[in-house]
Parts: sequence; structure tokens; C-alpha cells
Amino acid sequence: MSAAPDDIHYGVVSPEEQRALSGLEFVQAMVDGRLPHNAMARTLGYRITSAAPGQVVITAQPGSAHFNPAGTVHGGLSATLLDSCMGLAVQTMLATGWAQTTLEFKIAFTRPITAQTGLITAVGSVLSHGRRVGTAEGRVADAQGRLLAHGTTTCLIFEP
Repeated sequence: MSAAPDDIHYGVVSPEEQRALSGLEFVQAMVDGRLPHNAMARTLGYRITSAAPGQVVITAQPGSAHFNPAGTVHGGLSATLLDSCMGLAVQTMLATGWAQTTLEFKIAFTRPITAQTGLITAVGSVLSHGRRVGTAEGRVADAQGRLLAHGTTTCLIFEP
């Protein structure tokens, strides 16, 4: 199994804590370790490494725990990284007290990912941000910058 980074804690952020932070403050607190990463990050061994207005970066080290029966990394890893980085990119644009959730996303795979691929990086960037809907695009690349997968998402923006 891919090892989860040792310096990250995992858990659930209370609704009160979530509502008290702007979207950027919320995501930056996960990057800084003031708030926990979600349990899926532990399961898949990924880490949210940076957040700026409209952009989030996540990294992962693919390994045998991510393999499909053919011996390459299951597409679910890229799908999760893209869903996370794109959704969190939209989150960074939200005012205090607002939340977002994925309505839909679409991805395309361009290269196989194997254990030899090495560290992969998913970057989510906001395309459009409105009162009720945000859209973003994401790219997963290897350390040489080769595109492995890409996608788009539509997120619902709401007051919880």
C-alpha cells in the first residue's frame, strides 16, 4: 500500500469550523496542517501541497496499492486527485460561510501511470466562479511535466 505522509493528520472538520473560514483559509489550513486532510487522502497516500486563490496542487506517489489487474495504476487515483484539486480550487474562491460540492466531472486519460512513473502532481485551476456555480479544470502530470490525465468539473456553491 502507498504510505500516507507521516506529517499529515486526517479527520473531519466540524461544520462550525468550516463556516468560520473563507474557502482559501480552509484549504490553506489543510496545507499548513492546522486542519486535517480527509480520510481518502490517507487511503490513497496523497497530499494537498499548496493553495492560492483559484488554484490547488496535490501530489501522490503511485505504487502497487493503486494497481488495477493489468498492473498499471487504476484510473480512480487520477479521478480522485482531479476531483479533489478542482473542487478545492473552487473552494479557495468562496467567502466565509460558503461551501461547494461537485455536481459533475469529466476526465480523460492520456498516458498510463505505473509505479515507475514516480511522483505525480494534480493542479486544479478555476475557470469560472459565480454566485451558485463554479467550474474548474485539472491536470495530472509526472515530474517531467508529461500530461497523464486532465479534466473539468462543475461545482454547486451554497450556504450550508
